[in-house]
Amino acid sequence: MSDAAARHDGRAPGDLRAVAIHPGFMRSASGSALIEQGGTRVICTASVDEEVPRWMRGQGRGWVTAEYGMLPASTGERKRRDVSKGRPDGRTVEIQRLIGRALRGVIDFETLGERTVWIDCDVLEADGGTRCASITGGFVALQLALARLVEEGSLSRLPLDGSIAAISCGMVGGEALLDLDYSEDSTAEVDANVVMDGDGGLVEVQATAERTPLSRASLDTLLELAASGIERLRAAQAEATGGLPG
Repeated sequence: MSDAAARHDGRAPGDLRAVAIHPGFMRSASGSALIEQGGTRVICTASVDEEVPRWMRGQGRGWVTAEYGMLPASTGERKRRDVSKGRPDGRTVEIQRLIGRALRGVIDFETLGERTVWIDCDVLEADGGTRCASITGGFVALQLALARLVEEGSLSRLPLDGSIAAISCGMVGGEALLDLDYSEDSTAEVDANVVMDGDGGLVEVQATAERTPLSRASLDTLLELAASGIERLRAAQAEATGGLPG
Protein backbone atom coordinates (compact mmCIF):
# COMPACT_ATOMS: atom_id res chain seq x y z
CA MET A 1 0.00 0.00 0.00
CA SER A 2 1.84 3.03 -1.24
CA ASP A 3 -0.38 6.01 -0.52
CA ALA A 4 -3.47 7.20 1.29
CA ALA A 5 -5.70 6.72 -1.75
CA ALA A 6 -5.01 2.96 -1.59
CA ARG A 7 -7.45 2.62 1.31
CA HIS A 8 -10.71 1.56 -0.26
CA ASP A 9 -12.74 4.28 1.51
CA GLY A 10 -10.28 7.07 0.69
CA ARG A 11 -9.01 7.56 4.23
CA ALA A 12 -5.39 8.43 4.98
CA PRO A 13 -3.48 5.88 7.09
CA GLY A 14 -4.02 7.86 10.30
CA ASP A 15 -7.70 8.69 9.75
CA LEU A 16 -10.55 7.44 11.89
CA ARG A 17 -13.79 6.37 10.32
CA ALA A 18 -16.68 8.76 10.96
CA VAL A 19 -17.52 8.61 14.67
CA ALA A 20 -20.75 9.59 16.40
CA ILE A 21 -21.78 8.90 20.00
CA HIS A 22 -25.45 9.38 20.86
CA PRO A 23 -25.93 9.62 24.65
CA GLY A 24 -29.15 8.61 26.39
CA PHE A 25 -30.09 6.24 23.57
CA MET A 26 -31.96 3.90 25.93
CA ARG A 27 -34.37 5.74 28.21
CA SER A 28 -34.80 2.71 30.47
CA ALA A 29 -31.07 2.46 31.33
CA SER A 30 -29.24 4.42 34.04
CA GLY A 31 -26.76 5.45 31.35
CA SER A 32 -26.54 4.60 27.67
CA ALA A 33 -24.96 5.47 24.36
CA LEU A 34 -25.14 4.36 20.77
CA ILE A 35 -21.67 4.54 19.23
CA GLU A 36 -21.28 4.56 15.46
CA GLN A 37 -17.81 4.12 14.00
CA GLY A 38 -17.96 3.67 10.26
CA GLY A 39 -20.16 0.64 9.63
CA THR A 40 -19.88 -0.57 13.22
CA ARG A 41 -22.71 0.30 15.58
CA VAL A 42 -22.91 -0.74 19.24
CA ILE A 43 -25.52 0.00 21.90
CA CYS A 44 -23.87 0.40 25.32
CA THR A 45 -25.96 0.53 28.49
CA ALA A 46 -25.06 0.87 32.17
CA SER A 47 -27.35 -0.59 34.82
CA VAL A 48 -26.84 -0.05 38.56
CA ASP A 49 -27.42 -2.92 40.99
CA GLU A 50 -27.47 -1.94 44.67
CA GLU A 51 -25.37 -4.92 45.74
CA VAL A 52 -22.03 -6.51 44.96
CA PRO A 53 -20.98 -10.09 44.25
CA ARG A 54 -21.01 -12.32 47.32
CA TRP A 55 -17.22 -12.42 47.54
CA MET A 56 -17.12 -8.60 47.87
CA ARG A 57 -19.81 -8.09 50.50
CA GLY A 58 -18.87 -6.12 53.61
CA GLN A 59 -15.75 -4.55 52.08
CA GLY A 60 -17.32 -1.16 51.34
CA ARG A 61 -16.22 -1.37 47.70
CA GLY A 62 -18.16 -1.50 44.46
CA TRP A 63 -17.71 -3.43 41.23
CA VAL A 64 -17.99 -2.87 37.49
CA THR A 65 -18.45 -5.74 35.05
CA ALA A 66 -19.38 -6.11 31.39
CA GLU A 67 -21.27 -8.34 29.01
CA TYR A 68 -20.91 -8.32 25.22
CA GLY A 69 -22.96 -9.82 22.45
CA MET A 70 -23.57 -9.61 18.72
CA LEU A 71 -27.08 -9.55 17.32
CA PRO A 72 -27.78 -12.42 14.92
CA ALA A 73 -27.78 -10.19 11.81
CA SER A 74 -24.87 -7.99 12.89
CA THR A 75 -22.44 -9.57 10.43
CA GLY A 76 -24.83 -10.09 7.51
CA GLU A 77 -24.63 -13.86 7.89
CA ARG A 78 -26.79 -14.92 10.83
CA LYS A 79 -24.86 -15.52 14.05
CA ARG A 80 -26.44 -17.94 16.51
CA ARG A 81 -27.34 -16.41 19.86
CA ASP A 82 -25.22 -17.65 22.75
CA VAL A 83 -28.35 -18.72 24.61
CA SER A 84 -29.13 -21.19 21.82
CA LYS A 85 -25.68 -22.73 22.30
CA GLY A 86 -26.00 -22.94 26.06
CA ARG A 87 -22.97 -20.76 26.81
CA PRO A 88 -21.02 -17.82 25.34
CA ASP A 89 -18.24 -18.69 22.92
CA GLY A 90 -14.58 -18.07 23.71
CA ARG A 91 -14.40 -14.84 21.70
CA THR A 92 -17.39 -13.37 23.55
CA VAL A 93 -15.89 -14.23 26.96
CA GLU A 94 -12.53 -12.72 25.98
CA ILE A 95 -14.10 -9.47 24.77
CA GLN A 96 -16.37 -8.92 27.76
CA ARG A 97 -13.47 -9.54 30.12
CA LEU A 98 -11.44 -6.95 28.19
CA ILE A 99 -14.25 -4.39 28.43
CA GLY A 100 -14.64 -4.98 32.18
CA ARG A 101 -10.89 -4.74 32.85
CA ALA A 102 -10.61 -1.53 30.86
CA LEU A 103 -13.47 0.22 32.64
CA ARG A 104 -12.43 -0.95 36.11
CA GLY A 105 -9.08 0.74 35.52
CA VAL A 106 -10.58 4.20 36.12
CA ILE A 107 -13.11 3.40 38.88
CA ASP A 108 -12.76 4.59 42.49
CA PHE A 109 -14.37 1.53 44.07
CA GLU A 110 -14.53 2.97 47.61
CA THR A 111 -16.46 6.04 46.42
CA LEU A 112 -18.76 3.82 44.36
CA GLY A 113 -19.72 1.94 47.51
CA GLU A 114 -21.27 -1.52 47.64
CA ARG A 115 -23.06 -1.47 44.31
CA THR A 116 -22.39 -3.05 40.92
CA VAL A 117 -22.55 -1.31 37.56
CA TRP A 118 -23.27 -3.64 34.66
CA ILE A 119 -22.07 -2.50 31.23
CA ASP A 120 -23.89 -4.29 28.41
CA CYS A 121 -22.55 -3.90 24.88
CA ASP A 122 -24.75 -5.18 22.07
CA VAL A 123 -23.42 -5.04 18.53
CA LEU A 124 -26.06 -3.97 16.01
CA GLU A 125 -23.70 -3.99 13.03
CA ALA A 126 -20.13 -5.25 12.89
CA ASP A 127 -17.60 -3.86 10.43
CA GLY A 128 -14.44 -4.23 12.49
CA GLY A 129 -13.37 -2.80 15.85
CA THR A 130 -16.45 -3.87 17.84
CA ARG A 131 -14.54 -4.49 21.08
CA CYS A 132 -12.86 -1.09 20.87
CA ALA A 133 -16.13 0.69 20.10
CA SER A 134 -17.69 -1.15 23.06
CA ILE A 135 -15.03 0.20 25.41
CA THR A 136 -15.30 3.76 24.09
CA GLY A 137 -19.11 3.78 24.14
CA GLY A 138 -19.24 1.74 27.35
CA PHE A 139 -17.30 4.42 29.17
CA VAL A 140 -19.82 7.05 28.09
CA ALA A 141 -22.69 4.91 29.39
CA LEU A 142 -20.78 4.33 32.64
CA GLN A 143 -20.05 8.03 33.22
CA LEU A 144 -23.67 8.98 32.53
CA ALA A 145 -24.96 6.35 34.96
CA LEU A 146 -22.57 7.48 37.69
CA ALA A 147 -23.43 11.14 37.10
CA ARG A 148 -27.07 10.22 37.57
CA LEU A 149 -26.26 8.67 40.96
CA VAL A 150 -24.55 11.93 41.95
CA GLU A 151 -27.55 13.97 40.81
CA GLU A 152 -29.88 11.74 42.82
CA GLY A 153 -27.73 12.15 45.94
CA SER A 154 -26.71 8.49 46.10
CA LEU A 155 -23.06 9.44 45.60
CA SER A 156 -21.19 12.45 46.93
CA ARG A 157 -18.99 12.71 43.86
CA LEU A 158 -18.25 10.98 40.58
CA PRO A 159 -16.25 7.80 41.35
CA LEU A 160 -14.02 8.08 38.28
CA ASP A 161 -10.26 8.68 38.28
CA GLY A 162 -10.11 9.31 34.54
CA SER A 163 -11.47 8.17 31.20
CA ILE A 164 -10.93 5.20 28.89
CA ALA A 165 -11.12 4.77 25.11
CA ALA A 166 -9.88 2.18 22.64
CA ILE A 167 -9.01 1.91 18.96
CA SER A 168 -7.85 -0.74 16.50
CA CYS A 169 -4.84 -0.43 14.24
CA GLY A 170 -2.67 -2.74 12.19
CA MET A 171 -0.19 -3.40 9.42
CA VAL A 172 -1.90 -3.88 6.06
CA GLY A 173 0.19 -4.25 2.92
CA GLY A 174 3.23 -3.23 4.95
CA GLU A 175 1.69 0.08 6.08
CA ALA A 176 0.46 1.10 9.51
CA LEU A 177 -3.26 1.94 9.44
CA LEU A 178 -5.62 3.29 12.08
CA ASP A 179 -9.17 2.11 12.79
CA LEU A 180 -9.39 -0.97 10.59
CA ASP A 181 -12.70 -1.95 9.07
CA TYR A 182 -13.49 -5.61 8.45
CA SER A 183 -11.98 -5.76 4.96
CA GLU A 184 -8.69 -4.36 6.27
CA ASP A 185 -8.67 -6.41 9.46
CA SER A 186 -9.27 -9.64 7.55
CA THR A 187 -6.18 -9.10 5.38
CA ALA A 188 -3.86 -7.50 7.96
CA GLU A 189 -0.41 -8.92 8.63
CA VAL A 190 -0.71 -7.51 12.14
CA ASP A 191 -3.82 -6.35 13.96
CA ALA A 192 -3.87 -4.63 17.33
CA ASN A 193 -6.35 -3.23 19.83
CA VAL A 194 -5.07 -0.42 22.04
CA VAL A 195 -6.78 0.81 25.23
CA MET A 196 -5.57 4.08 26.75
CA ASP A 197 -6.60 6.30 29.62
CA GLY A 198 -7.08 10.06 29.49
CA ASP A 199 -3.44 10.69 30.43
CA GLY A 200 -2.21 8.68 27.46
CA GLY A 201 -1.24 5.69 29.59
CA LEU A 202 -1.53 2.24 28.05
CA VAL A 203 -4.17 0.17 29.81
CA GLU A 204 -4.03 -2.83 27.47
CA VAL A 205 -2.44 -3.69 24.14
CA GLN A 206 -3.52 -6.76 22.18
CA ALA A 207 -1.37 -7.33 19.10
CA THR A 208 -1.21 -10.40 16.89
CA ALA A 209 1.08 -11.03 13.93
CA GLU A 210 -0.84 -13.20 11.47
CA ARG A 211 1.99 -13.88 9.02
CA THR A 212 4.84 -11.41 9.47
CA PRO A 213 6.49 -10.89 12.89
CA LEU A 214 5.90 -7.40 14.29
CA SER A 215 9.04 -5.29 14.61
CA ARG A 216 9.60 -2.94 17.54
CA ALA A 217 9.61 0.02 15.15
CA SER A 218 6.26 -1.01 13.68
CA LEU A 219 4.80 -1.44 17.15
CA ASP A 220 5.92 2.07 18.10
CA THR A 221 4.32 3.42 14.91
CA LEU A 222 1.04 1.65 15.68
CA LEU A 223 1.00 2.99 19.25
CA GLU A 224 1.57 6.53 17.97
CA LEU A 225 -1.31 6.12 15.51
CA ALA A 226 -3.51 4.73 18.28
CA ALA A 227 -2.72 7.64 20.60
CA SER A 228 -3.73 10.19 17.95
CA GLY A 229 -6.97 8.31 17.25
CA ILE A 230 -7.86 7.99 20.91
CA GLU A 231 -7.46 11.75 21.37
CA ARG A 232 -10.18 12.22 18.75
CA LEU A 233 -12.37 9.59 20.40
CA ARG A 234 -11.96 11.40 23.72
CA ALA A 235 -13.29 14.56 22.08
CA ALA A 236 -16.39 12.62 20.96
CA GLN A 237 -16.79 11.19 24.48
CA ALA A 238 -16.50 14.66 26.02
CA GLU A 239 -19.16 16.02 23.68
CA ALA A 240 -21.49 13.14 24.58
CA THR A 241 -21.03 13.46 28.35
CA GLY A 242 -20.57 17.21 28.72
CA GLY A 243 -16.93 16.76 29.78
CA LEU A 244 -14.61 13.97 30.85
CA PRO A 245 -13.28 13.47 34.40
CA GLY A 246 -9.64 14.05 35.23
